[in-house]
Amino acid sequence: MNKSELIDAIAKDAGITKVSAKAALESFISNVTSTLKKKEGKVSLVGFGTFSVAERAARQGINPATKKPIKIAAKKVAKFKAGADLANAVSGAKKK
Repeated sequence: MNKSELIDAIAKDAGITKVSAKAALESFISNVTSTLKKKEGKVSLVGFGTFSVAERAARQGINPATKKPIKIAAKKVAKFKAGADLANAVSGAKKK
């Protein structure tokens, strides 16, 4: 599913226009992004999952073309951990 298909599905399920659904989705994405940019940013949606930021340490890598070692800088990356309801739905497990 891509962004436009998701907008169509949201509009249909919520009984709203595609313009409203697109605005809502873009607002959600914008708010999650701005929250994750903050120092202790984290967004938790109970049952769905948690968006957070993790720091990757600097490390040594290998350039596959030259086989020479290279330095890979430290960076922050976005993470998503599925909540119990989502994980169970995907795995087909039954709810307790």
